Amino acid sequence: MFNVAIITLSDKGSMGKREDITGKKLADFINGKEEYEVKYYTMIPDDKEMLKNEIIKLCDLDVDLILTNGGTGFSKRDITPEATKEVIEREIPGISEYIRMESCKITKRAMLSRGVSGIRQNTVIINLPGSPKGAIESIEFVIDTIGHGIDILKGEAVECANDRQV
Repeated sequence: MFNVAIITLSDKGSMGKREDITGKKLADFINGKEEYEVKYYTMIPDDKEMLKNEIIKLCDLDVDLILTNGGTGFSKRDITPEATKEVIEREIPGISEYIRMESCKITKRAMLSRGVSGIRQNTVIINLPGSPKGAIESIEFVIDTIGHGIDILKGEAVECANDRQV
């Protein structure tokens, strides 16, 4: 079972002026997957230091997967990728590239997402869009592969090769 944390970034939401539909939908989706369980959820403002501290705290608690949502666009307050880059130890560009590639098949605006993915300690961190539709579509594209990456990261799987002939 993989432990998941969801961090929603929203200035209005953190002040109680907007309901966090995206975070709730992500939690429902993740909890609907047999091998994943949401163990932690929070909503914070678009504040770089708060996000960095939240990610570091969760990685220290051995959370397997952190999903952020919101703060990946062009707004002056959108700081999620920058905060994430400052705390990860290694990037996983393929995850975010794949999400953008598949999302562009649905809407060309997906190319405007600045979300990143990476590793800190034994935790995978993925930035998702703030819209409920965009966040769910994005995680659907990659969720079936993420578990294998986490297993490799934790040393619980050592073979990346599959049965295909090269």
